[in-house]
Amino acid sequence: MEIEVSKTRLEGVLLIDTRFFRDERGFFIENYHQQRFAEHGITADFVQDNHSGSNRGVLRGLHYQDMTAPMGKLVRCTAGAIQDVAVDLRVGSPTFGQWVSAELSQQNMRQIWVPPGFGHGFVTLSKYAEVQYKCSGFYTPSSEGTIAWNDPDLKIDWRIPEPQVSQRDRQGMSLAAYLKQPAFQYHAGGLR
Repeated sequence: MEIEVSKTRLEGVLLIDTRFFRDERGFFIENYHQQRFAEHGITADFVQDNHSGSNRGVLRGLHYQDMTAPMGKLVRCTAGAIQDVAVDLRVGSPTFGQWVSAELSQQNMRQIWVPPGFGHGFVTLSKYAEVQYKCSGFYTPSSEGTIAWNDPDLKIDWRIPEPQVSQRDRQGMSLAAYLKQPAFQYHAGGLR
């Protein structure tokens, strides 16, 4: 099935819309096809698949893994609806500290590619949602970091006034604290 890839204002973060078939029996979608994705510049070798379920108002993020174990994520919502957010954490990038968001749902079957160098998070908009994502790196606790979801410098509109957040995510660092020991440096042609 063909895909349509749209660039966002954050270099590298892409929205993927895949043609799918739906009728009275249900639906069929080819949600990942290595060759088609590579034609659009997504050439990551995926090594791990994750799947989470969350009730309405649960917010997860903003997470990243540093360059000792970088991880990109190809994210989709397979039940319900979420607002997915990517934040540019590449110091020196013209869009450092800026964010984009997209609604991903079981209805629109949209995906987002969040490459290494970005913080990632989402909040559940529906009564319940399931999120599945392919990862380009293995989960490595010693490499992970968390930016505060409610950092006033980011001003992210999460669309949920009082989200439910884990203890870990409540203790996320501010963008100002991140700048003291950044995980990512931007330079033309990639990360370092």
